Amino acid sequence: QVQLVESGGGLVQSGGSLRLSCVASGIDFSQNYMAWYRQRPGKPRDAIAGMSKDDKLTDYAGSVKGRFTVSRDNAKSTLYLQMTNLKPDDTAVYYCNRAPPFDLWGQGTQVTVSS
Repeated sequence: QVQLVESGGGLVQSGGSLRLSCVASGIDFSQNYMAWYRQRPGKPRDAIAGMSKDDKLTDYAGSVKGRFTVSRDNAKSTLYLQMTNLKPDDTAVYYCNRAPPFDLWGQGTQVTVSS
């Protein structure tokens, strides 16, 4: 069974940094394009960063490009998101999943950025 467990969120001041992690099980992690998604209050869940299975290709939403960096460790079945220069508009629940996503999602990790 697919399981996605996100961690690393928290409360941070504007301009601060956080590093999120996502451990995947029940899937062949190394064979999947993986992505980070977020759901801001009152808005749909959107993909914000993705990485190819061989970590050679990345893609970012315009709103996070230059501030967020996605990486992965296939040996650990773990996806990471380094977030810098955080803004209040980055406040959201962050999820990882493959792209396109499985129907099943993890619990996500809450990131709150105070101004």
